[in-house]
Amino acid sequence: MIRSLFGELRSKIAGKGIKIVFPEGNDERVVRAAARLKFEGLVDPIILGEAEQIKNLLKRLGFADQNYTIINPDTYADFAKMKELFLEIRKEKVTAEDADRLLRDVNYFGVMLVKMGLADGMVSGAIHSTADTVRPALQIIKTKPGISRTSGVFLMNRENTSERYIFADCAINIDPNPQELAEIAVNTADTAKIFDLDPKIALLSFSTKGSAKAPQAEKVQEATKLAKDLAPELALDGELQFDAAFVPETAAIKAPDSNIAGHANVFIFPDLQSGNLGYKIAQRLGMFDAIGPILQGLNMPVNDLSRGSSAEDIYKLAIITAAQAVEG
Repeated sequence: MIRSLFGELRSKIAGKGIKIVFPEGNDERVVRAAARLKFEGLVDPIILGEAEQIKNLLKRLGFADQNYTIINPDTYADFAKMKELFLEIRKEKVTAEDADRLLRDVNYFGVMLVKMGLADGMVSGAIHSTADTVRPALQIIKTKPGISRTSGVFLMNRENTSERYIFADCAINIDPNPQELAEIAVNTADTAKIFDLDPKIALLSFSTKGSAKAPQAEKVQEATKLAKDLAPELALDGELQFDAAFVPETAAIKAPDSNIAGHANVFIFPDLQSGNLGYKIAQRLGMFDAIGPILQGLNMPVNDLSRGSSAEDIYKLAIITAAQAVEG
C-alpha cells in the first residue's frame, strides 16, 4: 500500500503537545502555517512578536477562535532568568550588554526558549538568512556528542507514492573533510529513520570503486572507511557514482560486490556545490518536493526555511521538526 509521508508524520505527532517556536510572527506565511498546525491539533505554536499585530493577522486569516501563545521578547516577564542562563552558556564570550541586545533578536530568543525546555523545537528563516537561524542554535543548543558540526539535508518526496530519498549535505558545509563527511553520513541515517526509511547510504563521487584517480575521489573513499568504523551496523558504501548507487543494472556492472549499489535511498554528496545542484535538479526536472533544509546533529531540533517558502512549506517543515522532537 502506498503511504503518505505526511500522513504518517501527522499520526506520529498528533496529540503529543509538541511546542514549536515561530520567531517570525510578523510574516503572514508563518502565522498562517502556525495557525493551521494548531487548528489540526498537531503542534502548539509559540509565535514571537507584538501581540496585537499577530492577533489582528490571525483574525484576518480566519484563525482568531483559538488560544495562541504569543510572546514579545521586549516585554517577556522571565527575561532576567533567560539572560542569566544565556550568560552562563556563553560564559566569557559575551557581556551583559551583549546578552541584552542578542536576546532581543527573535532567533536567539526562540532558541533560548528551546534550551530552557519551554519549547521542543524552532522553525525560522522565512525572513532571516540561514546564518541568522543556525548561529544561535550552534551557540546555545550545540551539537550532539561525537558530532563536530551540524549539516543540512533535504527530503526528496513524492507525496502519495513510495518514492522518498534523503540528500545531504545540501545546505551547510562547503567542503567537508573525510571525518566530517563520515559524520554527515552516519547522522543522516538517523534522520532517514524519522521518515520510516531503512537507510541504505551511498557516498557519492564521479568515481565508482577507484574507477578514477583524483584527490576528490580519495576523500570519499576515506570518508566511507571512517563511516563504516563509526557505525559498522549501517548499510553504507562508497565511493559510488549516482547511476551505480541508484540503478541496479548499472550497479551490477560497476560495483557488483556492493550491497548498496543499485538500492541506495540516502545520498551523501562530497561537497555543498554538488549537493545543492543535485537536489535542485531532482526538484525541478524530477518533480520531487524538496523539503528542507532539515538541520541535523543538534541536541534539539532547529530548522531553517528558505526565504521563498510558502505557508505550505513552513507547515511541512514544522511537522518534521515536531517529529524530530518526538524521536529525540
